[in-house]
Amino acid sequence: MMRYLGYLLGLAILASCSHHEKVLYEELTPEEFSTRLAKCPVAYLPLGTLEWHSYHLPLGADGIQSEEFFTRLASEAGGIVLPKLFLGPDFDTIVNGKEYYGMDCGKLFSNQCTYDFQQMKGSAYWVSDSTFDAMINGIMKQLGRAGFRIVIAHGHGPSTNYIGSHAGEFLTKYNLKVMNCWGNDSADLCLQCDHAAANETSIMMAVRPDLVNMDRLPAGTSTWPLGMMGDDPRIRASRTYGKKIVDFEVRKMASLIKKELAELK
Repeated sequence: MMRYLGYLLGLAILASCSHHEKVLYEELTPEEFSTRLAKCPVAYLPLGTLEWHSYHLPLGADGIQSEEFFTRLASEAGGIVLPKLFLGPDFDTIVNGKEYYGMDCGKLFSNQCTYDFQQMKGSAYWVSDSTFDAMINGIMKQLGRAGFRIVIAHGHGPSTNYIGSHAGEFLTKYNLKVMNCWGNDSADLCLQCDHAAANETSIMMAVRPDLVNMDRLPAGTSTWPLGMMGDDPRIRASRTYGKKIVDFEVRKMASLIKKELAELK
């Protein structure tokens, strides 16, 4: 009897899962891909890193946030979510024969950082601008070939800035309208616009609360957490705030996608 009940429970779980819309590129069959593409030729590219995000967030926080956001946006507006990248550009320098990049270079980024140069544990993502340029051009070429007309790429700050600064080039070379999610934001509701502070922490609380460990941050507010830039998450971060950011950005980007698709016709 118990085995039979377990079998029925398994069927119920499978049935419930089958109602969830598939939006991840790697999970689609060719027929499912063609159907989604015909309805909405938009690709979403999560720009991630494997990078120190202070003590309380996972190393892959950039890509996790952008992929989770894009999954929600694709369910709302249509389109297909690509696998997230973990390589990206950043400021880099050599000091005493040792390479430092990104948040390794504390005071060069923010006066909130109390250190000059320190290799941050777990950071393993940097590529040169030229390598990243070749990677992204390869991706855009393939997406154009596959039939996409719009690409939205967002996540790691320097990677996101690159997308914005090369949009005209991608339109000319691949006939792709390429954009990120920054711009026209409510003052307090931009997507991933700090580093491991209240904004990103709140987004992670909303989309992957199981990966947020606030108890690993220094107690009180007298000690500033290592490798963090922005408003103090110990004071300002919350799941409610993160959900407000995500909901606002989904509405904003869904409206923009609708407008851009109308102009393609």
